Amino acid sequence: MVKSGVPDQVRLASRAWRDVRTGRFERSLSALTAIGAATATVEIYFEHDSASFGNRVMWFPIVLGPVGVAAGIAGTVSTRMAKTTLPLVSTIIVANGLQGTYLHARGIGQKPGGWKNFRYNMEMGPPLIAPLLVTLVGGMGLLASVLRREK
Repeated sequence: MVKSGVPDQVRLASRAWRDVRTGRFERSLSALTAIGAATATVEIYFEHDSASFGNRVMWFPIVLGPVGVAAGIAGTVSTRMAKTTLPLVSTIIVANGLQGTYLHARGIGQKPGGWKNFRYNMEMGPPLIAPLLVTLVGGMGLLASVLRREK
């Protein structure tokens, strides 16, 4: 429907852009955190499964993923949850992502040739960048918790 000569899509996009510029993006970023946590968890599960979950720590992001999804959804629905539960869970996810980055870097170093054979070991060993994506999902949740809520 067009009101005053401006299509609804344009008005919606304009409002969303204004919300982002003014820091009113809490609900949307909480939802994106939930979506990111779900997507990352599925990907991590398949990658860690192909490595036969050789280390018990490989289960941590699989367990934290659904918790991140629940916290993201809760932050989307409730301002209170966005200010309490979401930052707590997001901090744990960030810590787990940093831990994963360390463990993946260690795994690359333990491959034959170690860091001297970086390019090969980066491609054939544990992906060094992947845990940073988990950290990014947690960072989105932390950012959502400090932003103002959309109207």
